[in-house]
Amino acid sequence: MQIKRIILALTLILALFIVSFTWVQRSFKDDQKRYPRVRTAYAEKFDIINNKLSSKSLSNEKIEIYLRVFKFEKELELWGRNKGAVEFKKIKTFEVCNTSGNLGPKRKQGDFQIPEGFYHIDRFNPSSNFYLSMGINYPNRSDRILGEKGNLGGDIFIHGACVTIGCVPITDDLIKELYVYCVEAKNNGQQKIPVTIFPAKMTEEKYKVMCEEYKDKTDELALWKSLKKGYDYFNSSKKLPSIGFLDNGQYNVIKNN
Repeated sequence: MQIKRIILALTLILALFIVSFTWVQRSFKDDQKRYPRVRTAYAEKFDIINNKLSSKSLSNEKIEIYLRVFKFEKELELWGRNKGAVEFKKIKTFEVCNTSGNLGPKRKQGDFQIPEGFYHIDRFNPSSNFYLSMGINYPNRSDRILGEKGNLGGDIFIHGACVTIGCVPITDDLIKELYVYCVEAKNNGQQKIPVTIFPAKMTEEKYKVMCEEYKDKTDELALWKSLKKGYDYFNSSKKLPSIGFLDNGQYNVIKNN
């Protein structure tokens, strides 16, 4: 009887060890694929994604990504590079199917503005009310300094469906694809997926027009000057600048060698 109890105890300990080891070893992708919508996204989009990456000499097992959103053009650009590489390659442009507010930053809750600035993906929602969604870290340090204190709002997402009061919707079909790209990058160890939200494509001509139209808007002009610097640097080098924050809430955009 004593031997049987010892064997039973050892069996239970081994079972608990196996369960604990399996839990510890579960990857981010494994965890995400526990959700039906993510499994559907992988079933429908993974082969398409692999083919697209292969055509760019990129690998889903090494991919790191960067997102650029242009409010005026209603576009979301997906850029990628293999881990260890420096320069990004453009993978695809997604249509943003709806917008809200005007050009300019989000400064308070309820202003219907889509934020503008330098952000990153800070959470994944596989059970979103808008099919799938990825949260943007608004308000960031700049927003907290320059926005309305105690009334900044939040919960800004890139998501499915085609409705928005400050988010970036790209339809259920397209969010499946983008979500898988982002899961793959996160699974590869990319802790922060950078997202830059621009008022528009900041070409010299467009930027000049915007500055003239908003010449009395000091908040917008100061922000856009920083965004323009980041836009130009990335377009010319295909590298990301380093982003810091000044005490007055403005961005410090540093070009990397």
